[in-house]
Amino acid sequence: MSNYIISCGGTGGHLSPGIALAEGLADRGHLATLLISHKRVDARLIEKYPHLRFVRIPGSPFTLGPAGFVRFIFSQTKGFFFSLKLVRALRPAAIIGFGGFTTAAIIVAGKCCGVPVALHEANCVPGRAIRLLGRLAWRVYLPPGVDIPGVRAKRVRHVGLPVRKEIARLPREVACGKLGLNSRKKVLAIFGGSQGATVLNDWARRELPLLAAGGIQLYCVTGLGKGTAEVLDLKSRDGTPVKAVFVSFCDQVAELLSAADLVVARAGAGSIAEFIRCGAPAILIPYPHAADNHQWANAACFGQQGGGLVVDQAELGGLGREVIDLLSNEARLQELTANLQRMDRINPLDLILEDLASLITPVADLTGKPKVA
Repeated sequence: MSNYIISCGGTGGHLSPGIALAEGLADRGHLATLLISHKRVDARLIEKYPHLRFVRIPGSPFTLGPAGFVRFIFSQTKGFFFSLKLVRALRPAAIIGFGGFTTAAIIVAGKCCGVPVALHEANCVPGRAIRLLGRLAWRVYLPPGVDIPGVRAKRVRHVGLPVRKEIARLPREVACGKLGLNSRKKVLAIFGGSQGATVLNDWARRELPLLAAGGIQLYCVTGLGKGTAEVLDLKSRDGTPVKAVFVSFCDQVAELLSAADLVVARAGAGSIAEFIRCGAPAILIPYPHAADNHQWANAACFGQQGGGLVVDQAELGGLGREVIDLLSNEARLQELTANLQRMDRINPLDLILEDLASLITPVADLTGKPKVA
Protein backbone atom coordinates (compact mmCIF):
# COMPACT_ATOMS: atom_id res chain seq x y z
CA MET A 1 0.00 0.00 0.00
CA SER A 2 1.31 3.44 -0.98
CA ASN A 3 0.32 6.94 0.03
CA TYR A 4 -0.39 9.64 -2.58
CA ILE A 5 -1.08 13.37 -2.49
CA ILE A 6 -3.47 14.77 -5.11
CA SER A 7 -3.72 18.52 -5.63
CA CYS A 8 -7.06 19.30 -7.24
CA GLY A 9 -8.88 22.24 -5.62
CA GLY A 10 -10.33 25.48 -6.93
CA THR A 11 -12.91 24.36 -9.49
CA GLY A 12 -15.03 21.32 -10.19
CA GLY A 13 -12.93 20.75 -13.30
CA HIS A 14 -9.89 20.15 -11.09
CA LEU A 15 -11.58 18.53 -8.12
CA SER A 16 -13.72 15.96 -9.94
CA PRO A 17 -10.81 14.19 -11.70
CA GLY A 18 -8.86 14.32 -8.43
CA ILE A 19 -11.70 12.47 -6.73
CA ALA A 20 -11.79 9.97 -9.60
CA LEU A 21 -8.07 9.29 -9.21
CA ALA A 22 -8.34 8.98 -5.42
CA GLU A 23 -11.13 6.43 -5.76
CA GLY A 24 -9.15 4.51 -8.35
CA LEU A 25 -6.13 4.40 -6.04
CA ALA A 26 -8.34 3.29 -3.15
CA ASP A 27 -9.71 0.44 -5.26
CA ARG A 28 -6.10 -0.73 -5.65
CA GLY A 29 -5.47 -0.59 -1.90
CA HIS A 30 -3.68 2.77 -1.74
CA LEU A 31 -4.30 5.89 0.36
CA ALA A 32 -4.77 9.39 -1.03
CA THR A 33 -4.90 12.85 0.50
CA LEU A 34 -6.64 15.43 -1.68
CA LEU A 35 -5.58 19.07 -1.39
CA ILE A 36 -8.44 21.48 -2.01
CA SER A 37 -9.03 25.21 -1.74
CA HIS A 38 -11.16 27.17 0.70
CA LYS A 39 -13.66 28.04 -2.05
CA ARG A 40 -17.34 27.32 -1.58
CA VAL A 41 -17.57 25.04 -4.61
CA ASP A 42 -14.94 22.71 -3.14
CA ALA A 43 -16.78 22.47 0.17
CA ARG A 44 -20.03 21.65 -1.61
CA LEU A 45 -18.60 19.03 -3.95
CA ILE A 46 -16.76 17.02 -1.29
CA GLU A 47 -19.91 16.48 0.81
CA LYS A 48 -20.63 13.26 -1.10
CA TYR A 49 -17.23 11.73 -0.37
CA PRO A 50 -16.81 11.26 3.40
CA HIS A 51 -14.69 8.16 2.71
CA LEU A 52 -11.93 10.32 1.17
CA ARG A 53 -9.46 12.53 3.00
CA PHE A 54 -9.47 16.22 2.06
CA VAL A 55 -7.07 18.88 3.34
CA ARG A 56 -7.44 22.58 2.60
CA ILE A 57 -4.25 24.25 1.43
CA PRO A 58 -3.55 28.01 1.56
CA GLY A 59 -3.56 29.67 -1.84
CA SER A 60 -5.22 32.25 -4.06
CA PRO A 61 -5.43 32.76 -7.85
CA PHE A 62 -2.78 34.71 -9.74
CA THR A 63 -3.78 38.28 -10.60
CA LEU A 64 -1.83 41.23 -12.05
CA GLY A 65 -3.36 43.91 -9.80
CA PRO A 66 -0.99 45.10 -7.02
CA ALA A 67 -3.18 43.96 -4.12
CA GLY A 68 -4.07 40.68 -5.79
CA PHE A 69 -0.46 39.95 -6.70
CA VAL A 70 0.74 40.55 -3.13
CA ARG A 71 -2.04 38.29 -1.85
CA PHE A 72 -1.01 35.63 -4.37
CA ILE A 73 2.67 35.73 -3.33
CA PHE A 74 1.81 35.65 0.38
CA SER A 75 -0.68 32.80 0.08
CA GLN A 76 1.60 30.74 -2.18
CA THR A 77 4.51 31.16 0.23
CA LYS A 78 2.27 30.07 3.08
CA GLY A 79 1.07 27.18 0.94
CA PHE A 80 4.64 26.08 0.23
CA PHE A 81 5.60 25.77 3.90
CA PHE A 82 2.28 24.05 4.58
CA SER A 83 3.03 21.62 1.75
CA LEU A 84 6.60 21.00 2.91
CA LYS A 85 5.33 19.99 6.33
CA LEU A 86 2.64 17.78 4.81
CA VAL A 87 5.06 15.98 2.47
CA ARG A 88 7.48 15.27 5.31
CA ALA A 89 4.63 13.94 7.46
CA LEU A 90 2.96 11.73 4.85
CA ARG A 91 6.06 10.66 2.89
CA PRO A 92 3.98 10.04 -0.26
CA ALA A 93 5.01 7.69 -3.04
CA ALA A 94 4.02 10.41 -5.52
CA ILE A 95 2.25 13.74 -5.85
CA ILE A 96 -0.22 14.40 -8.67
CA GLY A 97 -1.39 17.92 -9.54
CA PHE A 98 -4.40 18.78 -11.70
CA GLY A 99 -3.52 22.44 -12.20
CA GLY A 100 -4.93 25.62 -10.73
CA PHE A 101 -3.64 27.76 -7.89
CA THR A 102 -3.53 24.88 -5.38
CA THR A 103 -0.93 22.96 -7.41
CA ALA A 104 2.28 25.01 -7.45
CA ALA A 105 3.17 24.88 -3.76
CA ILE A 106 2.78 21.13 -3.31
CA ILE A 107 4.62 20.30 -6.57
CA VAL A 108 7.60 22.47 -5.60
CA ALA A 109 7.59 21.03 -2.08
CA GLY A 110 7.52 17.52 -3.48
CA LYS A 111 10.42 18.29 -5.80
CA CYS A 112 12.43 19.68 -2.88
CA CYS A 113 11.82 16.47 -0.93
CA GLY A 114 12.73 14.16 -3.80
CA VAL A 115 9.19 12.85 -4.29
CA PRO A 116 8.10 11.96 -7.86
CA VAL A 117 5.59 14.51 -9.12
CA ALA A 118 3.11 14.19 -11.97
CA LEU A 119 0.83 16.74 -13.61
CA HIS A 120 -2.43 16.33 -15.48
CA GLU A 121 -3.80 18.88 -17.95
CA ALA A 122 -7.30 18.31 -19.29
CA ASN A 123 -7.65 21.37 -21.52
CA CYS A 124 -6.47 21.48 -25.10
CA VAL A 125 -4.55 24.66 -24.21
CA PRO A 126 -2.44 23.92 -21.09
CA GLY A 127 -2.93 26.28 -18.18
CA ARG A 128 -0.29 28.52 -16.66
CA ALA A 129 0.44 26.25 -13.69
CA ILE A 130 1.01 23.19 -15.87
CA ARG A 131 3.19 25.11 -18.33
CA LEU A 132 5.39 26.53 -15.57
CA LEU A 133 5.66 23.35 -13.51
CA GLY A 134 5.99 20.90 -16.41
CA ARG A 135 9.79 20.90 -16.29
CA LEU A 136 9.69 19.71 -12.66
CA ALA A 137 7.41 16.76 -13.32
CA TRP A 138 8.46 13.17 -13.82
CA ARG A 139 5.28 12.66 -15.82
CA VAL A 140 2.90 15.05 -17.59
CA TYR A 141 -0.48 13.76 -18.76
CA LEU A 142 -1.82 15.77 -21.70
CA PRO A 143 -4.78 15.50 -24.10
CA PRO A 144 -4.04 13.70 -27.37
CA GLY A 145 -2.18 15.93 -29.79
CA VAL A 146 -1.17 18.47 -27.12
CA ASP A 147 2.43 19.14 -26.04
CA ILE A 148 4.23 21.69 -23.88
CA PRO A 149 7.46 23.35 -25.09
CA GLY A 150 10.35 22.49 -22.80
CA VAL A 151 8.84 19.25 -21.50
CA ARG A 152 10.70 16.23 -22.83
CA ALA A 153 8.58 13.90 -24.94
CA LYS A 154 9.58 10.82 -22.92
CA ARG A 155 7.91 12.34 -19.85
CA VAL A 156 4.59 12.98 -21.63
CA ARG A 157 1.68 10.58 -21.80
CA HIS A 158 -1.33 11.50 -23.92
CA VAL A 159 -4.47 10.59 -22.02
CA GLY A 160 -7.92 12.04 -21.35
CA LEU A 161 -9.55 13.18 -18.12
CA PRO A 162 -10.44 10.61 -15.43
CA VAL A 163 -14.13 10.66 -14.57
CA ARG A 164 -15.66 9.77 -11.19
CA LYS A 165 -16.97 6.20 -11.17
CA GLU A 166 -20.48 7.40 -10.27
CA ILE A 167 -20.64 9.22 -13.62
CA ALA A 168 -22.03 6.51 -15.87
CA ARG A 169 -24.91 6.19 -18.30
CA LEU A 170 -28.22 5.15 -16.73
CA PRO A 171 -31.41 3.98 -18.46
CA ARG A 172 -33.21 7.16 -19.47
CA GLU A 173 -36.49 6.16 -17.79
CA VAL A 174 -34.67 5.55 -14.50
CA ALA A 175 -32.77 8.84 -14.72
CA CYS A 176 -35.91 10.85 -15.49
CA GLY A 177 -37.74 9.19 -12.60
CA LYS A 178 -35.01 10.16 -10.13
CA LEU A 179 -35.19 13.78 -11.30
CA GLY A 180 -38.99 13.95 -11.33
CA LEU A 181 -39.11 14.38 -15.11
CA ASN A 182 -41.41 12.83 -17.70
CA SER A 183 -39.43 10.29 -19.74
CA ARG A 184 -41.91 10.65 -22.62
CA LYS A 185 -40.96 14.29 -23.19
CA LYS A 186 -37.68 15.76 -24.40
CA VAL A 187 -35.27 17.07 -21.74
CA LEU A 188 -32.89 19.99 -22.21
CA ALA A 189 -30.17 20.41 -19.57
CA ILE A 190 -28.39 23.72 -18.97
CA PHE A 191 -24.96 23.05 -17.51
CA GLY A 192 -22.73 26.05 -16.80
CA GLY A 193 -19.99 24.09 -15.03
CA SER A 194 -19.32 23.83 -11.31
CA GLN A 195 -19.66 27.60 -10.85
CA GLY A 196 -22.56 28.14 -13.22
CA ALA A 197 -22.90 30.57 -16.11
CA THR A 198 -25.11 33.63 -15.68
CA VAL A 199 -25.44 34.08 -19.45
CA LEU A 200 -26.82 30.55 -19.87
CA ASN A 201 -29.13 30.96 -16.88
CA ASP A 202 -30.55 34.15 -18.36
CA TRP A 203 -30.95 32.46 -21.73
CA ALA A 204 -32.87 29.58 -20.12
CA ARG A 205 -35.27 31.99 -18.39
CA ARG A 206 -35.77 33.99 -21.56
CA GLU A 207 -36.40 30.98 -23.80
CA LEU A 208 -38.52 29.07 -21.28
CA PRO A 209 -41.92 29.97 -22.86
CA LEU A 210 -40.73 28.85 -26.33
CA LEU A 211 -39.26 25.60 -24.99
CA ALA A 212 -42.31 24.80 -22.88
CA ALA A 213 -44.66 25.48 -25.79
CA GLY A 214 -42.75 22.85 -27.74
CA GLY A 215 -43.15 20.33 -24.91
CA ILE A 216 -39.46 20.50 -23.91
CA GLN A 217 -38.63 20.02 -20.24
CA LEU A 218 -35.83 22.16 -18.81
CA TYR A 219 -33.35 21.32 -16.05
CA CYS A 220 -30.99 24.23 -15.36
CA VAL A 221 -28.00 24.04 -12.99
CA THR A 222 -27.44 27.71 -12.22
CA GLY A 223 -24.33 27.52 -10.04
CA LEU A 224 -23.99 28.42 -6.37
CA GLY A 225 -25.28 31.91 -5.65
CA LYS A 226 -26.44 32.45 -9.24
CA GLY A 227 -30.13 31.68 -9.11
CA THR A 228 -33.13 30.67 -7.05
CA ALA A 229 -33.97 26.99 -6.81
CA GLU A 230 -37.50 26.38 -8.03
CA VAL A 231 -39.74 24.05 -10.01
CA LEU A 232 -42.14 25.58 -12.53
CA ASP A 233 -45.17 23.76 -13.90
CA LEU A 234 -45.93 25.01 -17.40
CA LYS A 235 -48.10 23.94 -20.34
CA SER A 236 -47.23 22.96 -23.90
CA ARG A 237 -49.20 24.09 -26.93
CA ASP A 238 -51.41 21.04 -26.67
CA GLY A 239 -52.07 21.71 -22.99
CA THR A 240 -49.95 18.90 -21.52
CA PRO A 241 -47.82 19.62 -18.41
CA VAL A 242 -44.19 20.63 -18.91
CA LYS A 243 -41.76 20.98 -16.01
CA ALA A 244 -38.86 23.43 -15.65
CA VAL A 245 -36.40 22.84 -12.82
CA PHE A 246 -33.77 25.31 -11.59
CA VAL A 247 -31.17 24.15 -9.04
CA SER A 248 -28.03 25.88 -7.79
CA PHE A 249 -25.97 22.69 -7.58
CA CYS A 250 -26.44 19.20 -8.96
CA ASP A 251 -25.44 16.10 -6.98
CA GLN A 252 -27.05 13.88 -9.63
CA VAL A 253 -24.86 14.57 -12.64
CA ALA A 254 -25.13 11.04 -14.03
CA GLU A 255 -28.92 11.14 -13.72
CA LEU A 256 -29.13 14.57 -15.36
CA LEU A 257 -26.88 13.72 -18.30
CA SER A 258 -28.60 10.35 -18.79
CA ALA A 259 -32.03 11.99 -18.81
CA ALA A 260 -31.01 14.83 -21.13
CA ASP A 261 -31.66 14.52 -24.84
CA LEU A 262 -29.46 17.57 -25.28
CA VAL A 263 -27.19 19.72 -23.10
CA VAL A 264 -26.39 23.41 -23.52
CA ALA A 265 -23.17 24.02 -21.65
CA ARG A 266 -19.86 25.75 -21.22
CA ALA A 267 -16.83 23.95 -22.64
CA GLY A 268 -14.83 23.05 -19.57
CA ALA A 269 -12.77 19.88 -20.02
CA GLY A 270 -14.37 18.24 -16.99
CA SER A 271 -17.89 18.81 -18.25
CA ILE A 272 -17.01 17.54 -21.71
CA ALA A 273 -15.52 14.35 -20.25
CA GLU A 274 -18.77 13.74 -18.36
CA PHE A 275 -20.87 14.36 -21.50
CA ILE A 276 -18.78 11.76 -23.31
CA ARG A 277 -19.05 9.22 -20.51
CA CYS A 278 -22.84 9.58 -20.30
CA GLY A 279 -23.40 9.88 -24.05
CA ALA A 280 -25.07 13.30 -23.78
CA PRO A 281 -25.06 15.34 -27.04
CA ALA A 282 -24.20 18.96 -26.36
CA ILE A 283 -24.26 22.44 -27.78
CA LEU A 284 -21.18 24.10 -26.30
CA ILE A 285 -21.02 27.84 -25.60
CA PRO A 286 -17.33 28.49 -24.76
CA TYR A 287 -16.69 31.05 -22.03
CA PRO A 288 -15.16 33.92 -24.03
CA HIS A 289 -12.95 35.15 -21.17
CA ALA A 290 -11.35 31.81 -20.28
CA ALA A 291 -7.57 31.92 -19.89
CA ASP A 292 -5.82 31.57 -23.26
CA ASN A 293 -9.28 31.00 -24.78
CA HIS A 294 -8.91 27.34 -23.81
CA GLN A 295 -12.65 26.64 -23.84
CA TRP A 296 -12.78 27.42 -27.57
CA ALA A 297 -10.02 24.87 -28.13
CA ASN A 298 -11.89 22.29 -26.02
CA ALA A 299 -15.14 22.93 -27.88
CA ALA A 300 -13.49 22.78 -31.30
CA CYS A 301 -11.99 19.37 -30.51
CA PHE A 302 -15.34 18.09 -29.22
CA GLY A 303 -17.16 19.36 -32.29
CA GLN A 304 -14.60 17.93 -34.70
CA GLN A 305 -15.07 14.49 -33.16
CA GLY A 306 -18.83 14.75 -33.66
CA GLY A 307 -20.00 15.03 -30.06
CA GLY A 308 -22.08 18.13 -30.64
CA LEU A 309 -22.17 21.70 -31.91
CA VAL A 310 -20.29 24.86 -30.99
CA VAL A 311 -22.02 28.25 -30.77
CA ASP A 312 -20.42 31.64 -30.02
CA GLN A 313 -21.85 33.37 -26.97
CA ALA A 314 -22.55 36.41 -29.16
CA GLU A 315 -24.96 34.30 -31.22
CA LEU A 316 -27.29 33.18 -28.42
CA GLY A 317 -30.18 35.01 -30.07
CA GLY A 318 -30.74 32.13 -32.47
CA LEU A 319 -29.95 29.33 -30.06
CA GLY A 320 -33.56 28.68 -29.04
CA ARG A 321 -34.60 27.73 -32.56
CA GLU A 322 -31.41 25.68 -33.02
CA VAL A 323 -32.16 23.71 -29.84
CA ILE A 324 -35.74 22.98 -30.95
CA ASP A 325 -34.60 21.93 -34.42
CA LEU A 326 -31.99 19.56 -33.04
CA LEU A 327 -34.34 18.04 -30.46
CA SER A 328 -36.85 17.32 -33.22
CA ASN A 329 -34.21 15.57 -35.35
CA GLU A 330 -34.01 12.10 -33.82
CA ALA A 331 -31.62 10.77 -36.46
CA ARG A 332 -29.13 13.58 -35.76
CA LEU A 333 -29.32 13.00 -32.00
CA GLN A 334 -28.65 9.30 -32.51
CA GLU A 335 -25.67 10.12 -34.71
CA LEU A 336 -24.20 12.40 -32.02
CA THR A 337 -24.77 9.76 -29.35
CA ALA A 338 -23.00 7.13 -31.45
CA ASN A 339 -20.02 9.48 -31.85
CA LEU A 340 -19.87 10.01 -28.09
CA GLN A 341 -19.86 6.26 -27.49
CA ARG A 342 -16.95 5.93 -29.90
CA MET A 343 -15.09 8.68 -28.04
CA ASP A 344 -15.56 6.83 -24.74
CA ARG A 345 -13.86 3.57 -25.70
CA ILE A 346 -10.70 4.26 -23.69
CA ASN A 347 -10.80 4.77 -19.90
CA PRO A 348 -8.21 7.45 -18.98
CA LEU A 349 -8.28 6.48 -15.30
CA ASP A 350 -7.01 2.96 -15.99
CA LEU A 351 -4.20 4.32 -18.15
CA ILE A 352 -3.09 6.80 -15.48
CA LEU A 353 -3.21 4.23 -12.68
CA GLU A 354 -1.14 1.76 -14.68
CA ASP A 355 1.38 4.45 -15.59
CA LEU A 356 1.73 5.65 -11.99
CA ALA A 357 2.35 2.07 -10.90
CA SER A 358 5.16 1.78 -13.44
CA LEU A 359 6.59 5.19 -12.53
CA ILE A 360 7.26 4.54 -8.86
CA THR A 361 7.95 1.77 -6.38
CA PRO A 362 6.83 1.71 -2.74
CA VAL A 363 8.96 3.43 -0.14
CA ALA A 364 12.00 1.23 0.37
CA ASP A 365 14.34 3.08 2.68
CA LEU A 366 14.32 4.84 6.03
CA THR A 367 14.38 8.32 4.50
CA GLY A 368 10.90 7.80 3.08
CA LYS A 369 12.02 8.75 -0.43
CA PRO A 370 10.48 6.60 -3.18
CA LYS A 371 12.68 5.07 -5.83
CA VAL A 372 12.10 5.21 -9.54
CA ALA A 373 11.15 1.86 -11.05
